[in-house]
Amino acid sequence: MDLKRRQFLLKATLGGGFLGLSGSLLSGHPLDLSQGINERLIVPGASGKRMGRAAEAIPQVGVGLIGVGNRGRGHLRHYAAMFPEKAKVVAVCDIRESMTDRAVKIARENDQKPAVYSGTKDKWKELIDRDDIQLVVISTPWELHAPMAIESMKKGKHVAVEVPMGITIEELNAIVRTSEETGKHCIMMENVNYGNEELWILNMVRNGLFGTLTYGEAAYIHDLKDPYLFGDAYYNSWRIRHHITTDGNLYPTHGLGPVAWYMDIHRGDSFDYMVSMSSNQASLAEHARNVDSDNEFYQYEDFNHGDMNYSLIKTQMGRSILVKHDVVTNRPYSRINALAGTKGYHEGYPSRLSLRENGHSWMEKEAYDELRSKYNHPIWEALEEEIKKHGGHGGMDFVMNYRILDALNRGEEPDMNVYDGAAWSAVFPLSVLSVQFGSAPYRFPDWTKGKWKEKRELGIMKI
Repeated sequence: MDLKRRQFLLKATLGGGFLGLSGSLLSGHPLDLSQGINERLIVPGASGKRMGRAAEAIPQVGVGLIGVGNRGRGHLRHYAAMFPEKAKVVAVCDIRESMTDRAVKIARENDQKPAVYSGTKDKWKELIDRDDIQLVVISTPWELHAPMAIESMKKGKHVAVEVPMGITIEELNAIVRTSEETGKHCIMMENVNYGNEELWILNMVRNGLFGTLTYGEAAYIHDLKDPYLFGDAYYNSWRIRHHITTDGNLYPTHGLGPVAWYMDIHRGDSFDYMVSMSSNQASLAEHARNVDSDNEFYQYEDFNHGDMNYSLIKTQMGRSILVKHDVVTNRPYSRINALAGTKGYHEGYPSRLSLRENGHSWMEKEAYDELRSKYNHPIWEALEEEIKKHGGHGGMDFVMNYRILDALNRGEEPDMNVYDGAAWSAVFPLSVLSVQFGSAPYRFPDWTKGKWKEKRELGIMKI
């Protein structure tokens, strides 16, 4: 397909709406790179307020959960388990009554009797109207994240929303603007930032073991063909439908979030611009030939998303981050989790470390284990018993949900504020633009309005 036809289809089929950009912004794109990197993704005028500040302390947080299927069920278990000291599950919502029935059972096992909203697609609007809810937890299909988060904040609720926070620049602008105007936190629930390995690396970075950071690599490499894409794991098979309509880096934040913390993004550095490209599409079309004949996607061939997407980010301080996305190839799971500095290098899957004294080899197990013990983040020791009991992706889910509640209990700034969620999620729509226009570079909007230059310590590192 030639470039002119790509441009026509992008504007005609998507109308700019999917990307959150008007048709005029898509036309006349500066493919001549001598014209410079695109400057037109402008953040609308803000309210003058800035999120990240502390909020009023809430000793026991009333929680309402929208979506209690795959991810939502895990979050429900954690919030219910922290009753009565930190939270109370007040209400649950899912369009499927089977999901809310299961959720009520989990809550009652933890001495809570939540109200139920189910059966129709707009029931969530009744949940966010309640006065006894201070935190709305959103675990729904991607396209519902932004509208639900925005309406919840307008109703006076803090929000914890699954990744990505939004899938268009327009949505992300609206989330940031609403958070600033209402003074309510919108926290993207990036659980991987709370992994044991990730917090260990962060602790070593803060203690200078990596020296000056130069580049990182992140990924979401996870074969999801069965049961997630072609199976019934997702309501109405919503996830595979994105692979039909969209080519880009659809799920960047699991790998990118920890690297952003390592590099002090919004705390001394910021994403500047990115480029993106995808391989050809083959795995889904071939797999579709072998699924059951009654499967909706049996012999379907018109998938748009390439098997692998590469997105390369340049930061304001000159660092680079390579972000990969592949959910269709028969290969082992990996988030790569690579970080390079002038004194050391780490690479995950499996975790390996090389410091200056190692030269060209990985650190021996004994020395590695010694550093692992010395720089293990203290929250994993403080919550050791709770992590063993409640788990969630090896414990990172529980640590994340604990930290969200703890910030609200204390009235403190959350570890991940609305600007973090917006920037990490922006890789999705910016990669779609870049792929469509021949890997052209696109700038990240600066939702912080220059405040990223201010050095600030992460809350999780004050423990």
